[in-house]
Amino acid sequence: MKTMKKALIIGCGVAGPAAALFVKRAGFEPIVFEAMREHDDYAGLFLNVGRNGLRVLEELGVNGSLIAEGFEMRVMSFRSASGKWLGNVGTKEAEPHGVTVKRSLLHRVLREEAQRQGIPIELGKKLVKVQMTSDQVIVHFQDGTSATGDFLIGCDGIHSKSRSILLPNAAQPSYTGLISFGGFARSKELVPEPGVQQMVFGKKAFFGYLVKEDGEIYWFGNMNMPGTPTRKDLQSIPASEWRQTITELYRRDPSPIPDIIRRTEDEIGLYPIYDMLTQPEWHSGKAVWIGDAIHAVSPNGGQGASLALEDAFVLAKCLRDMDDFDKAFARFQMLRQERVERIVRYSRMIGQRKHATNPVQVFFRDLMLPHFLKTSSKQSLSWMYDYRIDWNEKIPTLGER
Repeated sequence: MKTMKKALIIGCGVAGPAAALFVKRAGFEPIVFEAMREHDDYAGLFLNVGRNGLRVLEELGVNGSLIAEGFEMRVMSFRSASGKWLGNVGTKEAEPHGVTVKRSLLHRVLREEAQRQGIPIELGKKLVKVQMTSDQVIVHFQDGTSATGDFLIGCDGIHSKSRSILLPNAAQPSYTGLISFGGFARSKELVPEPGVQQMVFGKKAFFGYLVKEDGEIYWFGNMNMPGTPTRKDLQSIPASEWRQTITELYRRDPSPIPDIIRRTEDEIGLYPIYDMLTQPEWHSGKAVWIGDAIHAVSPNGGQGASLALEDAFVLAKCLRDMDDFDKAFARFQMLRQERVERIVRYSRMIGQRKHATNPVQVFFRDLMLPHFLKTSSKQSLSWMYDYRIDWNEKIPTLGER
């Protein structure tokens, strides 16, 4: 593994470019393949990058623009459907949990850094087949082309094609029963509160929003939906119908929620929420998976992007320090699995607490939530946010943590 070996990286979202940058640093030759025919820097909504994820971006030297353009997360302020304030989690004086940024910004800064370092990114490469020999991996794409490398890193998301090909018996993504939607609006009437995200338990659905200094509003909502909808299913419903449904959903909720929805000029984004609580195998032969492709987490904990960034960092260190791919992949899984599965469970629990609509459940939630929020503010989430990785430390041997 001392000679330059080629890493085939499937997917160019968050995990793919991050993995490419770190494995290049570890002494490998990465190439990234993306199924989309062009980069869409206007797609998607926004996400949270926890301070654990920001440390990884700082290691890569790309955290500056996210901090400059993002919204610091310090306080979550909760209200009931009647407008009653229920309590806060966090304080304005505390260290930020991280930043909220447009998804496209995070994708772009990682991709541009990879390109700046000369890492090839090939578009329109929809994976259809993977072959493995004793010493090579060959990937085949829908356009008839193929590529050969020494190992493969699957970074192609929750519905990973590479995982379905090479781990056909892997646990499938689990629908949480909720869909997420949201968008961007502007208002001169809403006063910006730096560091504060507003969370409202609406009469029929949960709603969250923040107001930036320039008056731009980031907002999202969640609602129950039966079955197992895909994003394609949601997009098959006309945008005008969704807008009417969402407007009606929040019609009787306190100001400024109805006004925020009304002021949203662009289409409202829609996404079903899936996660994967556990996967017994994260690697197969000369292939390994990271990020949502192997441990998808719901957005409620705000850790999906950060976990993918951590994965890329730790995997590259394992590849650098272990003497063969199988040992490196096994060590990577051992070092990461307990942490990420804890966060997946935590995020699912947070999501379930948001969505009580039965009047009896709502009564007891609003009665008990102020006490719960006080307790939560005193409890430390340092186990999640203060995770640190040092590039200069060698990967611990078996028996060490």
